[in-house]
Amino acid sequence: MKKLLCTAVVLFGLGFSLNAQNAQSDFAKGEEFFMQNKPKEAMPYLENSVAADSANLKAFLYLGIVYQQLDMTDEAIAVYRKVLPRGGDETARIAYNLGNAYYSKGNAVFADQFYTQAIEADPAYAPAYLNRGNTRIKSESRREAVSDYETFLTLEPRSPKRPDIERLIAFIREEFAAEERRRIMEEEAARAAAERRQQLLDELTASLQAASAETQGLSAGSEGVEGYEGEFELE
Repeated sequence: MKKLLCTAVVLFGLGFSLNAQNAQSDFAKGEEFFMQNKPKEAMPYLENSVAADSANLKAFLYLGIVYQQLDMTDEAIAVYRKVLPRGGDETARIAYNLGNAYYSKGNAVFADQFYTQAIEADPAYAPAYLNRGNTRIKSESRREAVSDYETFLTLEPRSPKRPDIERLIAFIREEFAAEERRRIMEEEAARAAAERRQQLLDELTASLQAASAETQGLSAGSEGVEGYEGEFELE
């Protein structure tokens, strides 16, 4: 009996070891295809790898990216969401990729949420600021977008995207200035219109007041005439 038990333990250990080896082999093959930018070939190996070894965060990350490359956005989101709570040192990158997946689906709210989570996990993770800025442009939060763009340029001062970002910032600021000019002009126009209305009211009330005074004067004159009932005598 003891011999059978020992044999079972050995066989179980061998099976576990073989599974681990297979998972590692699948990951190695999947990673190789991934690095060669062959997502279709990489996908089955990476799927096998994450199924056999749920602790391999890199396999999950690669698989999510492969799904995105193959326009399997919902599958990518599922993979990222599954691994994000235990992302550890990869949390910023996983949250960032999850934000990208939601951005590609047109969901600016969730995209902003996960870019923010990436920034919270790593405040120096520059790409998250850039993409959150893009998301905030879409959601009309342009002041916040400018802040994100400026932070990105601070973290990546030599980015090849710098000229385009600076032009975009300048364009947004000009919009702010134009809006402020319109606001001032509208306020001045409203104030001038209010002054004209008040002037008209003053003129009308003054005219009515003068007419009232004239009416009162005529009325007082007629009331002051006394009747005379006697006869006139001529001498």
